[in-house]
Amino acid sequence: MRVLHAVALAAFFATATGPLAGDSTIGAISILNPWTRATPTGARVGVGYFTLRNNGAADALIKVSSDAAGEAIMHETTSDNGVMRMRAVDALTLPPGASMAFKPGGHHVMFTDLKAPFKAGDTIKATLTFERAGSVTVAFAVYAAGAAAPLDAAPATPGMEGQ
Repeated sequence: MRVLHAVALAAFFATATGPLAGDSTIGAISILNPWTRATPTGARVGVGYFTLRNNGAADALIKVSSDAAGEAIMHETTSDNGVMRMRAVDALTLPPGASMAFKPGGHHVMFTDLKAPFKAGDTIKATLTFERAGSVTVAFAVYAAGAAAPLDAAPATPGMEGQ
C-alpha cells in the first residue's frame, strides 16, 4: 500500500508541475529546470529562470542569447532599503561545487524585443555561454502567465544568492 501511495504521489507532483523542457549539461555545469512564463500578445519582454550547478572548476556564465528575442540579458534583483532594484550583469561567477538559482525576485534572464509571444506549453530555446565550458542550447518550458517556480527547482548554494 505504501508503494502504491508513493507512486500515486509522484505521479501527482509530476503532472502538477507540468512538463519540464529538460535539464542540460555542458562540461561540469548542469542547467536544471529551465522555465519561463507565457507573455500576453504585444509584450516585448519575457523572463527566464533555471538553476546552475557546478560540479567542476570555477566557471562563469558570460552570455545568453535566443532566436526568440532580440536580446537576452542577465539581470539581478536586489533590495536596497526596501526598494527593489534590477540591474544587468555582464557575467556571473560559479565557484566549484556551487549552485545558483535564477528565480523570480533574484537572478533572471530578460528576453527583450520578443519575436512572438511565449505561449504556455511551448518551449523557448536559448544558448548559455560559459567562460570555460563553452556554449549549450537549453529549452525553456513555457508555463502559464501567473505560474510559480516548478516544485522541484533546485535551491541555490547558501551565500550565492547575491553573486
